[in-house]
Amino acid sequence: QAAAAAGLASAQAAAAAAAASSVVSPPTTGSPSPFGAAGSTVGQQTPEEQLRALSPEVLAERLRNRELENVVVEVEVPPSSKAQQGGGFDLGNLGGQSMGQAASVVINIEKLMTGGVQRKDKRKMTVAEARSLLEEAEAERMFPTEVIVKEAVRLAENDGIVFIDEIDKIVAGRDAAWRGGDPSSVGVQRDLLPIIEGSTVQTKHGNLNTDHILFICSGAFHSAKPSDLMAELQGRLPIRVELKALDRTDFYRILTEPHFNLIKQQQMLLAAEGLDLHFTDAAIHEIAGIAEDLNRSLENIGARRLHTVLERIVEPLSFGAPELVAQARSEGKERYLAVVDKEQVVERLAPLLKKQDLSKFII
Repeated sequence: QAAAAAGLASAQAAAAAAAASSVVSPPTTGSPSPFGAAGSTVGQQTPEEQLRALSPEVLAERLRNRELENVVVEVEVPPSSKAQQGGGFDLGNLGGQSMGQAASVVINIEKLMTGGVQRKDKRKMTVAEARSLLEEAEAERMFPTEVIVKEAVRLAENDGIVFIDEIDKIVAGRDAAWRGGDPSSVGVQRDLLPIIEGSTVQTKHGNLNTDHILFICSGAFHSAKPSDLMAELQGRLPIRVELKALDRTDFYRILTEPHFNLIKQQQMLLAAEGLDLHFTDAAIHEIAGIAEDLNRSLENIGARRLHTVLERIVEPLSFGAPELVAQARSEGKERYLAVVDKEQVVERLAPLLKKQDLSKFII
């Protein structure tokens, strides 16, 4: 925080110095001039002369009070670090060395041609625009990119967490051998094994050691089991946690607690058509209960089941919204109000409840 405050003060001082030594134009039309009426002079002095006559303390105070936001100044803007990164080419690993042994060598042609002197561009802009650019340049000067990258690599090596989702997609079940070999799944596991065990990985920011990085893997494991993983990979993932299935209480919280939950999304979508949608609390409880029953009787797809259930409920309203809104306006109403209660939920979801997966009863 102290470094950031010092950087902001330095940037404001740089803006004050640039404004005091630069060419100043009258502020743009439509805004009050800090020197009086736009285009006029006070005491036979131009706005530039009035600004130069101010002491650095008064000028800095007026800059801090945002009184000179519309004044046009000419400042020297250094090129950003992103632009500088595009002026070189990489000579890393030209000798064919193995991973982790070759250091990346970048030659910046622009620095070689200019002798290492940083080129600055002169641009005319308002003080408000110059403030953000100067603050960004000062922040880049105080916190060089190489220092930030070095600290990021250190934090990643000591406190990093890598989450690998859908790891069951690279696991072949025990009964999958007769279906044909799938070398890609075992190959991906073999590639992950040295990273999880601990090794040095070469990245664009330098070498990264994974010895102290925490790896967390997750998957549904419908067609395979965690024990179908490679034995070496299982040994590197010793802690196993099995999550319980979502129940109706969880589904009710998903439908009500998030700020932009599924019900709110449907309401906002239909509100654009002139239809106000309202769900009673009993209807929401019924939706949560039916979603739990469908996951138990059919395939358990978790919270994704709510999308299917809600789409089936609001389907008549979605396709019939223009006609319903036109009917309401013909009756003198501005918008159409649709209230979904428990009975409507049961009626519209009855076909889903009758269809059950009978394959599990076949021997």
